[in-house]
Amino acid sequence: MSEKAKVIFGNPMPAGVYRKAVRSKQKYVRRFGDDSAADYPVTVEKNAYIGDSLGVMNVLLGKSGSAPQKEAVFDEDKGIIVGNIRMGFGHYRISMAIASAAKSMGYTPYWMDLNSYRHTTCTKVISAQNDLYSLGSRLSGKSRLFNKLVWEPMNYEGFRKLSYNASDQKNAELMAAVYRNVPKEIPVVATHVWPAQAAVHAGMKHVVNAIPDNWPMALHLSEGSLHTVQTHFAYQGYRILNGMRGGAVLEPMPAEALVYTGHYIDHELVSNIEKDCEARIRRQTEGKPFRFLLTIGGAGAQKDIFAAIIRYLLPLIRKDKAALYVNVGDYRNVWEELVREIPGLSEVSETHFDKWEETERFAEAALTGDVTGVHAFWHENIFEAVYCTNLLMRSCDVLVTKPSELAFYPVPKLFIKRVGGHEQWGAIHSAEIGDGTLECRDIPHTLQMIRLFIREKSLLQDMCGNIVKNKAAGIYDGAYKVVELAMQKKGYTGR
Repeated sequence: MSEKAKVIFGNPMPAGVYRKAVRSKQKYVRRFGDDSAADYPVTVEKNAYIGDSLGVMNVLLGKSGSAPQKEAVFDEDKGIIVGNIRMGFGHYRISMAIASAAKSMGYTPYWMDLNSYRHTTCTKVISAQNDLYSLGSRLSGKSRLFNKLVWEPMNYEGFRKLSYNASDQKNAELMAAVYRNVPKEIPVVATHVWPAQAAVHAGMKHVVNAIPDNWPMALHLSEGSLHTVQTHFAYQGYRILNGMRGGAVLEPMPAEALVYTGHYIDHELVSNIEKDCEARIRRQTEGKPFRFLLTIGGAGAQKDIFAAIIRYLLPLIRKDKAALYVNVGDYRNVWEELVREIPGLSEVSETHFDKWEETERFAEAALTGDVTGVHAFWHENIFEAVYCTNLLMRSCDVLVTKPSELAFYPVPKLFIKRVGGHEQWGAIHSAEIGDGTLECRDIPHTLQMIRLFIREKSLLQDMCGNIVKNKAAGIYDGAYKVVELAMQKKGYTGR
């Protein structure tokens, strides 16, 4: 195995940092075993949920040493691996954007969720860390003290350090086995750093590491892959590894290892920007109910904020001044808790629960038809739970979300309080390019912004105008460019 944890982009790690990284890997070996020599047979099949809409093929792994159910046939000319994990909804959503762009460009996206191979050490390691992250996310929303002393510092400075990346690099060696029987010439686009690191360790020849967020952190480094970023701010920060070892001046990333692409957005959204923005302004001009979309992420955090928003909007919803979409993802309990806590919510609500074709029909009809009341969406399957928001955002007027991966989407946005300090930079970027608000860090400021959207036409119109201008400038073309870079099968490898 490579010893990338010893030196990161020409910056030697202190001996103590490397020893800690080795101990981290050994801890997981003791807990989950080491399957580096395992020979997992590969099967390819169409994704049952987004196979038709996004052209996605699933890459499945059998038990080590067993015969595959059928021979896996990859399109080695037009195929592209989308490597991801489920950690919240964000990395799945970015993966869907990459797959959507790839399909629109005539390529076949192969979906590799490294958190779905439950019999492998890879998935066991990822799941353990995912569980910790989800717990921390929920606790941060419930405890100000925990958020201030633990969660914010970890997300803002802890993940920023090169020493953190050293441990990740060693841990990712335990994830490489899942790529053993994947053709090494097929390019990999990873929408989380672990699939990128694992692919590099496994000897995949062409790896693109699509970095999320707008706050440069060493957490996202995968030396040996081509790194892409969505903003110029992130480009400069990663280029010099800014602040990744305190105030030290570090050896920079090689220029050929880093590319600015713009935002990672689905083809279906980018291609309809002008039409959707025109519809928003037309609805506003005609006095139609103002449509808000509330989307609750994969960690299920921030329910209290959404409850306050719903309480505020209910009188306006009854008067047809506002309408509401609520996507609780795959957390049905969140909707049930909201109904119990908010008197009268169920009386004005229509539920669209685990009926994907019905959800698709609603989203399509809402593009041109009228919408009133509250519409709640829940889907048990993760693909439908995530993609539901993508379908609904085309017909909403404002998306209400924490400043996560959705901060980069071409829809007017109202940002509620972040989960983790790194997310604030997504809101800052969005406000600067004019397609979203400042981060509203408490409920009173959130409700103030809702009032402004409803009362003042200029706020929505300005955002819609900026979104159209941003499209013309190529800001939302990142997914296409990432796919182009991957399919060129060239770029920085570090080898």
